[in-house]
Amino acid sequence: MQQKRYDMAIRYSFKNPEMIIAGSALIVSLITAFVSIYSAFIDRAYARSSVWPRIEIARGHDSKSYFRYLVSNNGTGPALIQYARVTYNGEAIPNWQTLFAKYGIANEGMAQSHIGTTVLPAQKQINPVEINNAAFYSKHYSQDHLISIELCYCSIYNECWLVDRENQPQPVAQCSIDDSQRFLQ
Repeated sequence: MQQKRYDMAIRYSFKNPEMIIAGSALIVSLITAFVSIYSAFIDRAYARSSVWPRIEIARGHDSKSYFRYLVSNNGTGPALIQYARVTYNGEAIPNWQTLFAKYGIANEGMAQSHIGTTVLPAQKQINPVEINNAAFYSKHYSQDHLISIELCYCSIYNECWLVDRENQPQPVAQCSIDDSQRFLQ
């Protein structure tokens, strides 16, 4: 009697229960990986938006002698101000005293705060300059349109924006300026 020889070759079929279980496990693993990656992306976006600064520049005046500029952070996180640039009629000025000199007025009645490189917390404001001088007020009020103020600031995630008196922040890759253009106060 001759014995039948059986090939023990294993044949895989998608109909085998083991293959169905393995395929299901692979699909569940891929879905889990995708959900985890998407969740991490959403978490990072939320973290960035929860500390998003928004700088606005304004001016205030009253009584015909008192004038000030205001810089406020109306965002949800601190603003790391990298530089300030102030120009008068297109020419960069290094400090407020230079503006007094251009007006031909004595530097009196001025209080100032450093704005060039500072951290401005969320929902806070700073007054870069307050001037209580009637001569300055009358001269400046008619020439305020010649003053340009530009601030470059970043979030704690190094996302940076450039804003001017129009208060429309523009995203920039980084804050950089030539030292001759930098406002020093």
